[in-house]
Amino acid sequence: MRRYLFSFFTIFIFLSVAGLYFFNQYWIHRFDDLIARHASVYRLDEDLVRSVIYEETYFRSWQIGAADEVGLMQITPTVAREWAKETGFREFEKQTAENLVEFLREPERNIQIGCWYLEKLRQKYRNFSAEEAMTLAAYNAGASRVEEWTKDTNAAKLTEEEFIKKINISSTKAYVSSILARYRQESSVVKVQSSK
Repeated sequence: MRRYLFSFFTIFIFLSVAGLYFFNQYWIHRFDDLIARHASVYRLDEDLVRSVIYEETYFRSWQIGAADEVGLMQITPTVAREWAKETGFREFEKQTAENLVEFLREPERNIQIGCWYLEKLRQKYRNFSAEEAMTLAAYNAGASRVEEWTKDTNAAKLTEEEFIKKINISSTKAYVSSILARYRQESSVVKVQSSK
């Protein structure tokens, strides 16, 4: 009897772990098509966008942040309105004015705006040694903070490690480091799979 109970328990544990693994894989990859589409439009690496979403909300489209950021990529009302104005579509401007939260909870729209904003920030740091780290820090804490952290230096020449050391907000430093670590891990997995 004990042997059957042990076997049953072992099988139950195995199935539970396997189920959690496959559910997690589904959860973090269910927006892959949207991410790939919008990342390519804005010339971003989709693994970077996925890593930002992972860090921001762990793929919860209903998430609302402490500063009223909404959705997967935690878009602020200011960024959403700026995007709507730049698109030139009056309907988007109308929707962001009427019900911003509902507008930004829609995954495709949220990812589109988030990618647009990441690229807009990245333009300031393009071809800098710490381009990705600076872009992520600006996304999290604002471009003015990145300027503050890089003043009195040649920002274009700062290495990623040197820039991260200059970040004096611990939550932003952790945010940038975490996303970059996940992004590098994802990118290396993709390279290994594509070389097979």
